[in-house]
Amino acid sequence: MSRPDAAIRNVVDAVYRADSRRVLATLIRLLGDFDVAEEAMHDAFMAALERWSETGIPGNPRAWLISTGRFKAIDQLRRRARFDASLVTLVQQLGDGVQSAADFDDDAVEDDRLRLIFTCCHPALAIDARVALTLREVCGLETEAIARAFLTSAPALAQRIVRAKGKIRDARIPYQIPSRADLPERLDAVLHVVYLVFNEGYSASSGQSLIRPDLTAEAIRLARLLVELLPDPEAIGLLALVLLHDSRRAARTSPAGALVLLDDQDRTSWNREQIAEGLALVERALSSQRFGPYTLQAAIAAVHAEAASAAATDWRQIVGLYDVLLRVNPSPVVELNRAAAIAMADGAEAGLAMVDGILARGDLADYHLAHAARADLCRRLGRVDEAIASYRRAAGLTRQEPERRFLAGRLAELRRLGDRKRNGE
Repeated sequence: MSRPDAAIRNVVDAVYRADSRRVLATLIRLLGDFDVAEEAMHDAFMAALERWSETGIPGNPRAWLISTGRFKAIDQLRRRARFDASLVTLVQQLGDGVQSAADFDDDAVEDDRLRLIFTCCHPALAIDARVALTLREVCGLETEAIARAFLTSAPALAQRIVRAKGKIRDARIPYQIPSRADLPERLDAVLHVVYLVFNEGYSASSGQSLIRPDLTAEAIRLARLLVELLPDPEAIGLLALVLLHDSRRAARTSPAGALVLLDDQDRTSWNREQIAEGLALVERALSSQRFGPYTLQAAIAAVHAEAASAAATDWRQIVGLYDVLLRVNPSPVVELNRAAAIAMADGAEAGLAMVDGILARGDLADYHLAHAARADLCRRLGRVDEAIASYRRAAGLTRQEPERRFLAGRLAELRRLGDRKRNGE
C-alpha cells in the first residue's frame, strides 16, 4: 500500500533539504554542466514525487535521485540533439544514461562535494564570483537572498553567477580535487571565500544590521564541511575561528540593535558550547605544527573566550600571537589589531603611536576602523579635539548603520565633554 501523497511530499522535501546539494554536486560531475545538472536535479525530485507514491521510497534515495537525474538529463539532451548538432558529441560522451543507483556510493558523493567547492572557488574566477557561486551552488542559497546579503540587485547577481559558470566552461576549469602539489594554493582560495562569507555575516560591510545570521550560518556550515571532507590544520583553524567569533553573537548588539563593544558585552550570554568546540579545535590545529593565519586568529579569539571578564584578558599573550601572525601574514590590518592590543598591554600612548604610524603611511587612510581606533585612543588620553576629528572621519567612511550610530554617540559624548571643559566645569 503506497503512502498518501502528503506523506511522500514530506519525505521528498526532507530529502531535498538534506541531500539536494550532494545530488547536484554529483550530477555536475556526471553531466559536466552546472545548468544542465541543476535542471536534472529538479526533474529527479519531481519524478520522486510521482514514482515513490507508486513504488515506495528507495533504500538509498540520494543514489536513486542521482541515477534518475542523469538518465533524464541525457534523454533530454538526446531529444535536443536532433535539432542542435553541437549536442551530438556531448550525448555520445555521456552514453545512454542507464546507471545503477548502487554505483553512487557515499564516498564518491562526498568527493563530488569537495570537487564542487574547489571548482566554485577556482583562482581563475574573480573573488566576488567565487563567493556568489559558492553560496548558490554549494550552499543552495537563492539568488535573491545572496543579492540582499551583498546589497546588489538579483539580476546583477544572477549575471555574475552566469559569467562565472561561463568562465568555468570556456576555460575548461577541471571539476576535480587539486593534486597534492596544487592543494595548498587552491585550499587557500577556498578558505578565503569561507572567511569572506563569514565576515560579511559577522560584521556587514553596509546596511541597517550589524549581523547577518544567515551568512554566518552558511560560513560555519561550509567550514564544517571542509573539515569533514579535508581535515587540513588551517581548515580546522578556520572552523575554530568562526565558531569562537559567532559564540559572541547574542552579546554584540543591544535589544534595539545597537553595537556593543567586546569590553562591554555580557559574557554570560556567550555560547559556551561553541566556545568549547572552538577551543578544542584550536588545540587540534596548533598541535599539528602546520598552522597558519586562521589558526593564529582563532588562538587570539580563544584568549578572549577564556577570559572571565574584559579586565582578566591576557593582553600580553594576545600581543605575542599578533607578533607571530604579523610574520606569517603581514598586513596593515593585522598591524592595526596588534596596535590595539599593545594599547591594552602597554597603555594608550604606545598604541596611538603605532596607529599614527600606520595612518601616516597611507595604508589604511580609507579604513574606518583605523580612524575609529585612533579616536578611541585619543579619547582615553583626554585629547578631545583629536578624538572628535577621528570619530568624524570614521563616521564618514562607514556604510553600516549600527556603527554609524555608535560613532555618533561617541561624538555627542565628546562634544559635551568639550563644552564642559570650555566652561570650566
